[in-house]
Amino acid sequence: MVKAVTEISADVDARNMARLAAVQALYQMEHAGTGLESVIREYKDHRLGGEMDGSMLRHADEAFFEDILRGTVDLQHKIDNFINRLLREGWSLKRLDATVRAILRCGVFELIRRADVPFPTIIDQYTDIAASFFDEGTDEANLVNALLDKAASEVRVDEAL
Repeated sequence: MVKAVTEISADVDARNMARLAAVQALYQMEHAGTGLESVIREYKDHRLGGEMDGSMLRHADEAFFEDILRGTVDLQHKIDNFINRLLREGWSLKRLDATVRAILRCGVFELIRRADVPFPTIIDQYTDIAASFFDEGTDEANLVNALLDKAASEVRVDEAL
């Protein structure tokens, strides 16, 4: 059965919200020292489609959120080494803004482990997330776009052909 356009749109929007939540959760884990299980529970109970300060939050795909967050944390050492290799000489992941680090880690995780998601979608969505935190066209948003594009050219060779 073919899904209606509105259903497909809702599915895509829920995944995009899951990506944003995963980036925010990674940032929270880094700055507050929150553990993985605790942050997953907090987001599922209070932040993924619930209400905050009297405003309804948009629905996020909980399973997708958890997959990105768990996978990124599980592979963080590998992901960080990969990102450091892609950065220009003299730069390291530690020098980047914490939000940019979280965005890049999630994006690289998806490129490596979520072959079901086309790489242009991954790059576009994480570039959009960067633009939501930083002004569009800033160094941060451009860095996210360029680095994820470079990463995709290495890990999604067959898809890029």
